[in-house]
Amino acid sequence: MNSPLPAQSPPSWPHCGHGADPVTDPVGCRGIHIPGHAACLAHLPFADRTNYLASLAPGADFDHRGTPFTEDLLDELLTALRDPATLLPHFGTAHFEEAQFIGRAAFRRTRFTGSAMFRGATFAARTSFDEAQFSNEALFDSVKFRAGVSFGEAQFASRASFSKTLFGHDVWFGQAHFAGLAGFVRAEFASEAGFGGAQFIDRALFSEAQFAGEAVFGEARFTGRAVFTKTQFTGRGRFARVRFTSDVTFEQAQFANEAVFGGAQFTGSVNFREAQFADGARFTRTQFMGGAMFAKALFTGDARFGAAQFAGDARFDGAQFLAASRFGPVVCAGTISLTGAAFGAPITLEVAAKSVRCVRTRWESTATVRLRHAAVDLSYAVLVAPVAVTAHPVPFTLGNAVDEGLLTGPAAGVSVTSVQGVDAAHLVLTDTDLSDCLFAGAFHLEQLRLEGRTTLALTPVGWHRRGLAPLRWTRRRTLAEEHHWRAQSANQPTPASSVAASPRQWRAGPHHPDPVHTPDPEDVAALYRQLRKAFEDGKNEPGAADFYYGECEMRRHDLTGTPPGERRLLWGYWLLSGYGLRASRAFSWLIAAMSLTVLLLMGLGLPNHDPDPATTGTLHGSKVSLHTSAPDPTLRGGWTERFTAARAEKATRVAINSVVFRSTGQNLTTAGTYIEMTSRLLEPTLLALGALAIRARIKR
Repeated sequence: MNSPLPAQSPPSWPHCGHGADPVTDPVGCRGIHIPGHAACLAHLPFADRTNYLASLAPGADFDHRGTPFTEDLLDELLTALRDPATLLPHFGTAHFEEAQFIGRAAFRRTRFTGSAMFRGATFAARTSFDEAQFSNEALFDSVKFRAGVSFGEAQFASRASFSKTLFGHDVWFGQAHFAGLAGFVRAEFASEAGFGGAQFIDRALFSEAQFAGEAVFGEARFTGRAVFTKTQFTGRGRFARVRFTSDVTFEQAQFANEAVFGGAQFTGSVNFREAQFADGARFTRTQFMGGAMFAKALFTGDARFGAAQFAGDARFDGAQFLAASRFGPVVCAGTISLTGAAFGAPITLEVAAKSVRCVRTRWESTATVRLRHAAVDLSYAVLVAPVAVTAHPVPFTLGNAVDEGLLTGPAAGVSVTSVQGVDAAHLVLTDTDLSDCLFAGAFHLEQLRLEGRTTLALTPVGWHRRGLAPLRWTRRRTLAEEHHWRAQSANQPTPASSVAASPRQWRAGPHHPDPVHTPDPEDVAALYRQLRKAFEDGKNEPGAADFYYGECEMRRHDLTGTPPGERRLLWGYWLLSGYGLRASRAFSWLIAAMSLTVLLLMGLGLPNHDPDPATTGTLHGSKVSLHTSAPDPTLRGGWTERFTAARAEKATRVAINSVVFRSTGQNLTTAGTYIEMTSRLLEPTLLALGALAIRARIKR
């Protein structure tokens, strides 16, 4: 038989030493002595080996450390330990540490009642442990399988350790059952590794393992914690329909080829932090029932998460999607965080989630973000190319409609909570709710495009009291920053986080009631001005009206940036016509002014009757000189005589003509003349303000 490979130092047990050479191999055969002999089983004389094997009974313990086994020698050992009842080999505690299996090793359906020790063993030919049963620990640490090996349907009742094991060819653990810890730390799989249908009841450790060929885990079951930290998959990693009942980590794992997790279920938390996907990453219809961590993951190829479901939060903070063209559609009951993530190619994101965080997210190319139910935070996002955020009206589809059962409660629209620090020149918002959106700190807001139905916060409803005077806020659309300033200036109490905002109050800001971090009227006026221009550039003049109103309101309350005279002028403009935007207010003042004019003319301006002209003359010989004059109109009599229907009709005609800069020619007292002059100045102005307000609401 072939001699074992030379070693540098002798083993710790009494060894055979067969074939030792002082120059080339001073140790010789490393096989342990058979009790009562000075040789290992392989080099024991034939008669002695026969007697030794005859002394063994099924379930016996034995020690063959370092022994070289040919195929025939191993068959003799298996025959000696065969159970007559089952006709299957039955080992007790088996010591095969550093043993060398030179030929084919067939341990199929072998039963190991005691510990199975194969540390450091070498299998040079095809090896089979199919349907083997390991009732105690099975230790295969640092074993070298130089040919294919199969553990199909093997059962490991206790710890199974394959740490630092080298699988030089195909290995198959299909349908294997690991009841105890399964350790493959730093194991090397040179070719295909099959774990399809395997069951890992306790922890499964694959840390720093290397899969040079295809790694097949399809339909495997991991009941305990699974660890794939720093594992390298050079071939395809196939985890389709795998079930992970407990926590699993792929932190810093490297997938050089396609990684397939389609249909997998992660009941516990899953960690792909800093994982690298050089080719496609397929998580189609994957279910994440716990938290999912993809922070700083690198997706060099396509990343497919179609119909994936996240019952908890999904963290993609700092992840890089260099070539992905589509993300989703995904459903998330919690928050999908893309904070600090980067997208290098044109991409479409389809997300139905409770919340989406895109803080400091970077889009290097165009992007379309279709959302459902979500509140999206775009703070400090970097938009190198146009990015469209739109509310998707119907459930997403991927073949069939994507199940949104994780999102309980009534369907809600998409809201944007912040665009702070964003260059809005590339941003398009369609059918979004901006009621709580923070605009302060954004750039180029005048170039922001607001499409479809844009919802903004409204002023508080109902009657209020300022001191003793009743107050009712003009109904209009407002920015969240104005709400925050008014809530802070009115000293509203800080609402509880669990209490919904009351429609009768201004909404408090995130820093309420801190005046330092709450935008002041000057800042809010600038925001209104820029957004007004955005609406006007979009040919939505009526939509811009409320922003003009808000801008004037903030300028009127700005005690630092607006001079006192300008504030008084704005106050009058607001009082008379709501900054030229409230036709009802202007026409109300007009009716009041006309009514007052009528009353003043009846009481002071109209004479009792029109004076008759009088003609006087002088005779000078044959000439007569005549002079005709009208006496000044006079008003006499009591007040009851002045307020009559006839006088009211005359006063009304004067007032109506004054509105359109006309004079009726009615004789008036001196006081009446001044009353008419005043009305001809004030009332046309009020009429013009009312017409301006109507024009602002219907202009296109």
